[in-house]
Amino acid sequence: MTAERCILFIAASMVMYAAAVPAQGGATVTYADSQLTLSINGKALAEYRHTGVPYKPYVSVFRTPSGINVLRDAPHDHLHHHALMFAIAVDGVDFWQEGNAPGRQVHREFPDSGDMNSRHETVGFVERLDWLGPESETPLLHETRTVEIFDPETLGASVMTWESELSVPEGKQSAALTGSHYFGLGMRFLESMDNAGAFFNADNVKGDLVRSDEYVARSRWCAYTSMADGKPVTVAMFDSPDNPRHPAWWFTMSTPFDYLSATLNLYREPMELNAGTPLRLRYGVVLWDGHIDAAGVEAMYRKWLAAREPAENH
Repeated sequence: MTAERCILFIAASMVMYAAAVPAQGGATVTYADSQLTLSINGKALAEYRHTGVPYKPYVSVFRTPSGINVLRDAPHDHLHHHALMFAIAVDGVDFWQEGNAPGRQVHREFPDSGDMNSRHETVGFVERLDWLGPESETPLLHETRTVEIFDPETLGASVMTWESELSVPEGKQSAALTGSHYFGLGMRFLESMDNAGAFFNADNVKGDLVRSDEYVARSRWCAYTSMADGKPVTVAMFDSPDNPRHPAWWFTMSTPFDYLSATLNLYREPMELNAGTPLRLRYGVVLWDGHIDAAGVEAMYRKWLAAREPAENH
């Protein structure tokens, strides 16, 4: 191991009871029937629902260092908006919406992931999923999903890394990846944060107007600052330079609610995923207490980039 700290990275098979599994430095993953809870130093930072969900696993809770959860799950106006979720369309099957015969992301297991090099204390898990059509058990895609959270006391913010590796199943030659302008890693905010804040990005550009007040802007990161139940918060999403089509196209909207999504621009440029060539995506999601300006977000982006050694060195 060449990193400053060797972190025990936790994963296990799904169990039907709650169990706390300790990691180095007081980090734990608590497994229950349908969800995981990720904690560091006794603070529950995030919850992840993996079973008992109708169509897709997702991060249902993610908290700022002071404990404010900024995510909203299945609001009445868009029941398919599940807090922090990842979805696109595959071979014409829509995995984003949950009507008209949608696709299903099905949890399979939490394999043992072994050790992971990091310069900061972390806690997380690795999950394997299959992307299925509405009436089929034959996968359209395989996914290996990794979610990792850094110690807020170390970085001064709640920092999550979301990684998805998509691959074509054996016996299938390719998969067509498409979607609407908002398909990708999407985030629905706490209701009190709606219509009360502002989006900004690394390049200070508005982007292309798609419809109403929905924009798609290309930049290495995008942020939203608002008030959460009367308290100032800032949320940012980061795009890794290793991602295809970097920098990302960020979808933002402000009425009747606010939404942020990291996209691959699939609505204008569909992608063909070939057998034997996985698609690897890596994004950061960061939460601060308080209003953070562009310089502060950029500084954290640089820290996030430096926090992990290149994958080939793991």
